[in-house]
Amino acid sequence: MQPGTRVKNWLPAIVWACLISILSTDVFSSEHTSTFIIPALHWLFPHAGTETLHLMHTVIRKCAHLTEYFIFSIFLLQVLRGNDRGWTLRWAIWVVVIVLGYAALDEFHQVFVPSRHASPWDALLDTAGAAVAQVVLWLWYSPKRHVTGDW
Repeated sequence: MQPGTRVKNWLPAIVWACLISILSTDVFSSEHTSTFIIPALHWLFPHAGTETLHLMHTVIRKCAHLTEYFIFSIFLLQVLRGNDRGWTLRWAIWVVVIVLGYAALDEFHQVFVPSRHASPWDALLDTAGAAVAQVVLWLWYSPKRHVTGDW
């Protein structure tokens, strides 16, 4: 492995982890995102009531959790497999364990942010996003295994 390859493999995961940390700050709290998401939802759904708009805002935020960690999981798989290709259960398990740890740290960080609150359910949702990504990658690489016979 060339010296720059290791850095190249880690860079997307590190940048994405930093983005996740930024999204965990006060600026992206529910209180702040509601100031632009709810008006946008109201514009899209003018007949929706306040309760419905707030529910949609919550669903959007929870989908963001899934998406953030889905993508993080893909980047971590690239790190773990290095120059190898494909998908293995061992790599996937390690990715999900790493994501679980990072999600737990992220929620712990939110304890210290006044406008945020830590939730083990959010960490579980984050981990679910990573697990879903690994299932998608397994399905993506699966047909190639059947063609080559490489298990």
